[in-house]
Amino acid sequence: MKLINLEKSDVSILGVILAGGQARRMGGIDKGRLKIGDASILEITTKTLSFQLDKIILNANGDQGRFSDLEIQVIPDTIKGYVGPLAGILSGMRFAEKNGFTSILTVASDTPFFPADLVSKLSNASAKDDALISLAATKKNDKLVRHPTFGLWSVSLADDLEKNIQAGLRKIVLWADKHSAKTVLFPSVEYDPFFNINTQSELEEAQRRIKAF
Repeated sequence: MKLINLEKSDVSILGVILAGGQARRMGGIDKGRLKIGDASILEITTKTLSFQLDKIILNANGDQGRFSDLEIQVIPDTIKGYVGPLAGILSGMRFAEKNGFTSILTVASDTPFFPADLVSKLSNASAKDDALISLAATKKNDKLVRHPTFGLWSVSLADDLEKNIQAGLRKIVLWADKHSAKTVLFPSVEYDPFFNINTQSELEEAQRRIKAF
């Protein structure tokens, strides 16, 4: 897989790979451990993000020992009950609070082709507009499509996020829009960089795509 050689972004940003779901559409397995090419999806995701950030953690529930072969710290949801990716974002924020980070950058664990300039573009957009949240987006048939698991989030929003989750909110974009989230457009000329893997056919498509990288 070819990666753009970029300078790493501000060390105040913590990278959080979201893998807290139950993967029902793939039989309940850890999708990130599936292989495309010579590496697992999670290994590719970690490598791409490590080119952009110094510190990365993995948000995953269940037995953390199943990731013991990876050199990455694993944190579970701080809110129990598998309430969705907002819980993973909150968990990343709480970890960041305790470890001196001011923002977190989240990526999904089942999206191996995300941009190598994700961090720089989101952080530059946030700084320019003084935004507390910036979300990645692409265009499909001239329609804007946001990818809310790929976002830059200010840790200052942690208490508000927890309050909203406890009140029953589950959709990322609904909470993000409460805070005037900035939308950052990424090109998708040859392929969708936020293509994610939920089915066997999508896994096969990813295996074909990896050969072109």
